[in-house]
Amino acid sequence: MKTSLEDISSIKKKLSVEIEPEDVDQKINEAYRELSKKARIPGFRPGKVPRKILEQRFGDDIADDVTKNIIGDSFPKAVAEVDVVPLGTPLLDKETLKQGQPFRYSASMEIRPKFEVKDYLGLEIEKEGYKITDEDVAARVEQIRQSNGKLQSIDEDRPIKNDDHVVLDYESFEGEAPLDDIKASNFLLKVGSNNFHPKFEEGLIGLRKQDNAEIKVDFEDSYYHSKLAGKSVSFKVKIIDIKDMVLPELNDEFAKNLGADFSNMEDLKVKVRESLANQEERRIEKQMKDMLLKKITDSVDFEIPQVLIESELDYTVENYKQNLAWSGSSLEQTGITEEKLRNDMRPATERRVREMLVLEEIAQQDKITVNDEDLENRFKELAAGMGQSPRIVRQYYEAKDLMDSLRYKLTEEKTLNYLIKNARVLPVERELQAVTG
Repeated sequence: MKTSLEDISSIKKKLSVEIEPEDVDQKINEAYRELSKKARIPGFRPGKVPRKILEQRFGDDIADDVTKNIIGDSFPKAVAEVDVVPLGTPLLDKETLKQGQPFRYSASMEIRPKFEVKDYLGLEIEKEGYKITDEDVAARVEQIRQSNGKLQSIDEDRPIKNDDHVVLDYESFEGEAPLDDIKASNFLLKVGSNNFHPKFEEGLIGLRKQDNAEIKVDFEDSYYHSKLAGKSVSFKVKIIDIKDMVLPELNDEFAKNLGADFSNMEDLKVKVRESLANQEERRIEKQMKDMLLKKITDSVDFEIPQVLIESELDYTVENYKQNLAWSGSSLEQTGITEEKLRNDMRPATERRVREMLVLEEIAQQDKITVNDEDLENRFKELAAGMGQSPRIVRQYYEAKDLMDSLRYKLTEEKTLNYLIKNARVLPVERELQAVTG
């Protein structure tokens, strides 16, 4: 076997392989010997069918099978010989297999980029300070209050006003043509939330229960729903009900009803303050890691394999679609095409892949690995959140073949923590902003 490697770019290679005629003949002869034992042809006993007859009847099939076998046997040896590790499935270009002649094929592939990361320890990184104010606590308590409110139909006969929750049926038309996918029954909408469109919601104000109306909306070209973007649409609506949000009083009874062993409002406020502090600490830690990783990544220049970008895009898009499904929606319902979603996600995905490769290189250079103790600690964390035993969680990951992805994630986390631990952290003061997220 002869091999040669052509550099198309720093990460794109073309591997050429040539198999000697005697090896080709050996493979072909072996295939025909096996075929002769199994072939059933009228007029010939098993094992006694002339080679010429077998070639006439099965020549193309034998050539295909032998070609696959030769490539399957030789390709792993060829990549080992030229010391490359292909990413994804190589693109093959092969000659026709012929008796007594060498067989040649080539494989175009992408490989992992080779680069070195330098001077990544001891980098300066700013750490933002924070302070939780009484106003922050009050804002979060109000959010909790809002989430525990109850919608009740209004008793009085009055028109819709801002902040009302309206139950309605609607159909949509572009000119005289109905838009069959843009209609709903018993649709709940908070007027003024702008969750649908400001003009549509403004058109509801002043209507009463059982009213019918037509509302015209000129949608912007940039509107998120592709089936409405740039269109002038008329909506025929019928008001089914008008509801008001009734909020509980903020008192000790409210706190007790939330559970979590709250005895009074003061207990709730203490817990909220702790929660906000933990939230800020996590945000600041993530911010530090993001800034440090960006600083390191920007210092390294290398080409990113497209196969890794597409693979990461596949994962990200599929995860997005699953999240929509769990919330009872879909890409079709949002009006976003998968092609647009991939295009929108591509820049962030490219950055993510670049960062992944940099972290992998640092982990390899500094021999950062995940051990059994790391895995057990993660399973304990996961188990606590799921109400399961660590053993059951581990069995699930093993059964779903998720252990490698978990190890990879933990290695990334350990590497980032290692970088932060070895950075020069500079505390900085920021202007205080209310923490309401």
